[in-house]
Amino acid sequence: MLSKPPRIFGRDREWNGLAAFATRPTAATQGGASLGVVSGRRRQGKSFLLQAITEAAGGMYFAATEATEAESLRLFSEALSRHTRQFIEAPFRDWNDAIAHLFRSVSDRPTAVAIDEFPFLSKASPALPSIIQRELGPGGSGRTSSARLVLCGSAMSVMGGLLAGQAPLRGRASLELVVQPFPHRESAEFWGITDPRLAVLVNAVVGGTPAYRYEFTQGDTPASIHDFDTWVVRTVLNPQTPLFREARYLLAEESAIRDPALYHSVLAAIAAGNNTNGGIASFIGRKSDQITHPLNVLEDCALIARKPDMFRPGRSRYRIVEPLITFYEAIMRKRWAELEIHRAEQVWTSTRQTFLTQVVGPHFESLCRAFALEAGGALFAEQPSEVGSGTVNDPANRTQIEIDVVALAAQQSNSPRRILSLGEVKWGEVIGHHHLDRLATARDLLRPKGYDTESTVLTLYGGAGFTDELITAAATEDRIRLVSLDRLYA
Repeated sequence: MLSKPPRIFGRDREWNGLAAFATRPTAATQGGASLGVVSGRRRQGKSFLLQAITEAAGGMYFAATEATEAESLRLFSEALSRHTRQFIEAPFRDWNDAIAHLFRSVSDRPTAVAIDEFPFLSKASPALPSIIQRELGPGGSGRTSSARLVLCGSAMSVMGGLLAGQAPLRGRASLELVVQPFPHRESAEFWGITDPRLAVLVNAVVGGTPAYRYEFTQGDTPASIHDFDTWVVRTVLNPQTPLFREARYLLAEESAIRDPALYHSVLAAIAAGNNTNGGIASFIGRKSDQITHPLNVLEDCALIARKPDMFRPGRSRYRIVEPLITFYEAIMRKRWAELEIHRAEQVWTSTRQTFLTQVVGPHFESLCRAFALEAGGALFAEQPSEVGSGTVNDPANRTQIEIDVVALAAQQSNSPRRILSLGEVKWGEVIGHHHLDRLATARDLLRPKGYDTESTVLTLYGGAGFTDELITAAATEDRIRLVSLDRLYA
């Protein structure tokens, strides 16, 4: 196994997966080259990982650019020549020649060959995936090659389509790696933040994207909770930093998005709390069937995620995946003209409460759901198989009870679905007994609906703490759990 360089923070699983793929011996029964696909949203460090793995494995790294097919072939030829240290006499006529030559040039040992920004190549040469598929198949040059070819890209709609449905490369990849943002605890460590309250606030702005730590903020980190406001003003709301326009660029870089105004309106609706299909349509002044396509495109681009209601499967809610986009839509977009003339202090003073309610509150809920899924085995009777949110009808009070964190056990045949936990999340409000009573009411309403609530734990996730009465109750009652910020980041 290749040793991970000290300069790479975290990413142990990703590194181990790439290292195993890059060094895996050719199987005697199957033989030939192998294909891997690496994807993930921009700024997650995919290129950094691939450069490091090819360097450690003595492989080849080629970063494609937006260019014509002829220029891309010339650049690829030069990179291949540098790697093999062999002069390529005749220029490649097309990618048929280039891919065949690549596989033939790697035959003595497993060698990692990474082609980064693959969507640039496939856009100029749509037949390229089919060419790779043919060369990997029977009779192709890849059958006698020991190349470990990795295709990488950030255009999620393109990369997702490489292996989907009837795509040529469907079933060909032996590695499918999605590089995700850092989880909340790892992100706090990466930013050097030890105060969990400050960690949540920073994460609500920049999420777990590694590039925002140094490249986009020049290493500027809030020194304490008291420095957070001025940090926001001098970084994300500062027109002189790259982070200022980043949210706009994330949308503009997706080739599938052809009407930015419509897509920004959809994202603004979700950021404002209108997270159902009907709510989004009403917010932007369209009919529900008119926003199906933009929602699907944003989902394919991994900018939003659709999550079903845990108790009403026919109903889904949408959330923005990238926190910086939520921050932009909720805070920056409506005040853009003022921000461009350096009035960040005034804008932030008047929008800080919006930030706490529309950005931090929902983000804290998502962190608590992630925590329940990750650490649920220590909190509940067993590790949950699903974690989400749900809505419970309360006919007696003619209302609905929103459950922020629902943890379900794995479905057993011929048995009711067991609810491991029902959870309430509050960021800026001290949690008391009335929050617990709401969860207890929801639990009692779910029992006659066919759910097993015998061992359901009522969990309260508090960003501002809990009342003394509730702390006392949790200490004596086994089916009450309190999750503080300290526990969330422990």
